[in-house]
Parts: sequence; structure tokens; C-alpha cells
Amino acid sequence: MSQRIFIFDTTLRDGEQVPGCQLTTEEKVVVAKELERLGVDIIEAGFPISSPGDFRSVEEIAKAVTRPTVCALSRAVKGDIDAAGQALKHARQGRIHTGIGASDIHIRNKFGSTREAILEQAISAVKHARSYVDDVEFYAEDAGRADLDFLCRLTEAVISAGATVVNIPDTTGYCLPNEYGDKIRYIYNNVPNVDKATISIHCHNDLGLATANTLAGIANGARQVEVTMNGIGERAGNTSLEEVVMALKVHKELGFETGIDTTRLFPVSRLVSEMMRMPVQANKAIVGRNAFAHSSGIHQDGFLKHSENYEIMNPLDVGVDKSLIVLTARSGRHALKHRLELLGFRYDKPTLDTIYKQFLDMADIRKEVNDKDLMELVR
Repeated sequence: MSQRIFIFDTTLRDGEQVPGCQLTTEEKVVVAKELERLGVDIIEAGFPISSPGDFRSVEEIAKAVTRPTVCALSRAVKGDIDAAGQALKHARQGRIHTGIGASDIHIRNKFGSTREAILEQAISAVKHARSYVDDVEFYAEDAGRADLDFLCRLTEAVISAGATVVNIPDTTGYCLPNEYGDKIRYIYNNVPNVDKATISIHCHNDLGLATANTLAGIANGARQVEVTMNGIGERAGNTSLEEVVMALKVHKELGFETGIDTTRLFPVSRLVSEMMRMPVQANKAIVGRNAFAHSSGIHQDGFLKHSENYEIMNPLDVGVDKSLIVLTARSGRHALKHRLELLGFRYDKPTLDTIYKQFLDMADIRKEVNDKDLMELVR
């Protein structure tokens, strides 16, 4: 039986931290409802103390969705936690996500503090958050660069204080997959009460390793993943929801499942891209314009013979209507013949050879040949 991986979507919090991607409360509610339809388990709706608008957004999302847990971010500060608790008062299932820096870099240079003082502040924050909600997640910021033994002490302490989820974030995208996976495994092997909480992972993409690190975390015991649509997020972005979900779906041998309706991935990706004014790069995995497009003659020929020669997913599984054969000067006769037949034209081999030579001349000039161009070619 497959093990369940919980999807914690932070598009509306971490994703919205991208310059130029801010949403109104009404827009956030639209996105939240689509995330609910998609099947995410937790929606991180915002950071209530940061502004009146963010407070209202968390409050309205808590009213608008029914199935997912609605989560509000806070620092390990009483006022932050109070704001989060108040913003969640209408939530059917509310969670406060509180935390503090765990690495010596953060402890010294950001907080001017000590490990012992950080431990005390973390415990106090979790206990205060539990006065508002039963579901409290603690984030050990910059865990990717934290001392492992201190990270284990911190994890044990916040679980004892009442944390139901502990987030081990690679905040700066520093870790390599093997070391991040080892870190998660070390926590499982060295925190006595780790079975009393869910270990969550939150990876950033500064070295392009967010998805790889997330999968390594899952392989080593993490059961909640913190992700965003299209990988949108601070600096180089966060782990892409669609990449992790489809990696687990394609690799069934791993034995994991999510509650995501994957046929909604492409539509939700487009909605987020348009509403947050953040284009999706053409070669983006799963949801990019070219993810199911073939332009090389060798690839086109193989794909037309059997789609699995060059595709590991059915486009319909992610909400894309069909794969594309893109005609360029790199395309071969098979692709040209296929497209012409779709337009209703059938030719014998000598005639097709002649048209193919004319097609190559046209493709060299026009770069990409569309159906209108083909109609012109065969007139």
C-alpha cells in the first residue's frame, strides 16, 4: 500500500514574496479555491502580522475553503502568533506555522542570540500557538546549514512543547540531495519523540536542486512537502508542486501517493501565472509550453511510432490536451506527412519527397512552419 505524502502549498505566502507578484485578497481567494479543487492538503494563506491586507487575506481564505487546512505564518514572537490565531478564527481546520532560525549563521548574525536562548524562544512560541490551535507547525529556519545535533535538540524540544509538524527547510537552497536526505534520516534516527510529529520539508531552488532535495527528503522519511505552483517563490523559487507530484506518480515503484488531481495541474499553473504576472518558462517541466512538444525529426518519428518512445507522461494526465509536433527545419518526412494527412492531404513518396525539399527551404526562412504555411506550400 502506498504511503501518503501531504501537500503543503505556499504559493499564496512564499510564492507571493516574488517582486511584482502580489495579489489582492479577492485574487488570493480565487487561487485558494482552485488549490482546494486541485487537492492540496494545506494552504499557507499568508503572514497576518505583516500587513492588514495579509491579515484579511488569511481571514477570507479561512472562510472560503472547507477541506484543506488553512495555515498562517508567524515568527516566534507573541504578537505574530496572536495575529495568526485571530486571522484563523473562522478556519474549519487552522494551523499556525511559527519558527525561528536554527543555523549558527542566523543565531549569531540575524538574532544576536545563543542556541540556548533560541531553544527557549522556540518552546515558548509553540506553547503559545497551541493556545489558539491544536495543529502547530514549527519551522527551523536555515536548517540546511544548521548543526545537526542542535537541530535534533530543537526538533525534540518543539515536539515536546506541542508541535504537530516540524519543518526542516533548506532556506537558502544550499544543500545537495544526498546531504539533505542524510539530514532528514539523521533526525529520524536521533530525535526520540520524532514519531509524535510529521517531518516536513521546504526547499529553495538557488542551485536548481529544490525538487531533487524534496524527493531525497521523502525517501528518507519526510511525509509533508512544502511547494508552490510553477516553483514560484523567493529568489530562485521554491520546489514546484507539479514536479514533485508527477515524479511520485510516474515512479510508482517508490510507493508514495498524494491527493492531487493531476488533471488540474496545467489549468491551475496557467491561472497562477496569469494572476501573479509571472510567465512560465517554455521548457518548464510538466507545465511549460514545450513540455509535450517535439521538433527534432528523430524524436518526431519515434513519437509518432509510439508516444512512450519520447514521453514518460500522458499529457492528458496533467491537463494538457495533446502533444505537439512542431515543424521546423529539423523535422523529418514522417512529421511532415503526419501533419499533411491531418489537413487532408495524402501523397505518394516521390511527390512527398518534392514537397519535403520545398518545406525545408520554407522552414529555413520561417523557422517554424504552421498549418497556414503548409496550405500555401501545397497549393
